[in-house]
Amino acid sequence: MSICCGIPILESVYCLACARWVWLKCLYTAGRESENWGLATAEEFEPIPRFCRLILAVYEEDLRNPLWAPPGGYGLNPDWVILRKDYEETLGRVPPYFIYLDHDHSDIVLAVRGLNLAKENDYAVMLDNKLGQTKFDGGYVHNGLLKAAEWLFDAEHEILRELVMKHPNYTVTFTGHSLGAGVVALMTLVALQNLTKLGTERKKIRCYATAPARCMSLNLAVRYADVINSVVLQDDFLPRITTALDNLFKSLFCLPCFLCTMCLKETCTLEQKMLTDPKRLYAPGRLYHIVERKPFRFERFPPVVKTAVPVDGRFEHIVLSCNVTSDHAIVWIEREAQKAFDLMVEKDKIMEVPAKQRMERQVSLVREHSQEHKAALRRAVALNIPHAYSDSQYGTFAFVETLEGKNSGGSSGGTPCKASFKIRRESWDNFVERLFDVDESGDMVFKK
Repeated sequence: MSICCGIPILESVYCLACARWVWLKCLYTAGRESENWGLATAEEFEPIPRFCRLILAVYEEDLRNPLWAPPGGYGLNPDWVILRKDYEETLGRVPPYFIYLDHDHSDIVLAVRGLNLAKENDYAVMLDNKLGQTKFDGGYVHNGLLKAAEWLFDAEHEILRELVMKHPNYTVTFTGHSLGAGVVALMTLVALQNLTKLGTERKKIRCYATAPARCMSLNLAVRYADVINSVVLQDDFLPRITTALDNLFKSLFCLPCFLCTMCLKETCTLEQKMLTDPKRLYAPGRLYHIVERKPFRFERFPPVVKTAVPVDGRFEHIVLSCNVTSDHAIVWIEREAQKAFDLMVEKDKIMEVPAKQRMERQVSLVREHSQEHKAALRRAVALNIPHAYSDSQYGTFAFVETLEGKNSGGSSGGTPCKASFKIRRESWDNFVERLFDVDESGDMVFKK
């Protein structure tokens, strides 16, 4: 009898817990994740709308007679398209892409389109992954996306090298959307491990991944934040999906139910447990978050762009919103990114920044990004992120630059942790030799 009397109490507690969870999830908005991030500047955000238009141009069959051009057009010269491949030429290994030689901005761009819902090969690339299946450079990456990235690099690195040789002052940019964003993000890792095949250096390579899938472990996402940039519009679901993507596509007919299930799972999982899971994948690199809506408001506000290299709170939770799928569309991302950039430029004109101060600001911006990147590396070490390491603030053990030089020649060799330990051991041995001598009895004594 006493047990039966306790059942209503348990039901009441359960209902209250569920109501509290629903209330918290309804209050959780995308803007909360980036509320403490810094504002992006016009100088650093300027390439993003342009690259979004280049990605859109990949969808066109005839660039001279475009069908879906955004307002103002794509802003490209069809004669500067060096190479273009569709599904038949890629054999379904990667989505269609082209290589564009942008003389106006001194840039060599490889742009990859997103997932085609009518192509089984794109699904095969996304679903080819098991948790912890593929290791890369001391971390974990998405297996199918890595295969696609390696195939794309092997197929086009000779053409890219020829263009770099002809235009040595040009930068090399990899950009893509959705599935293509994951491919170019991992292709950037492959390229940085094989710089000799491209004939360029690390500082001239960059990547802009628009609405990317979670494709690399946290230590890689933070370590390569100086090269890789991810762009996310408000409530986009893909950078937040932490489960296996095959479950996602199986649940397309009941996507709200699937998202609610994932929200419940993430709510019950401690964030520290998420961070210390070495096989958990994340959105890559530095994040640019475009925020244009506020909670309990139906109208759109002027978009604001926040940027940071976060370690904890890197799009960990799914947002319950009616815009989770529309915010993933490259059309909307291009439109809101261009609107945000126009607002930044208009604000700069009002401030009337002189040209000299603008150049100084660009130099200081690079320095601030470098400092923020180093701070993120130290934060990863402080949170005990597996396989994370940071450069020391002391000059004796500054080994990150040495590691970059060793790893840029190829992907072979030991892990960064082992290499860093070896370098620190050599530095310590040199330090001991300078301070001590060995006497006749074999004991160590201070040098006179």
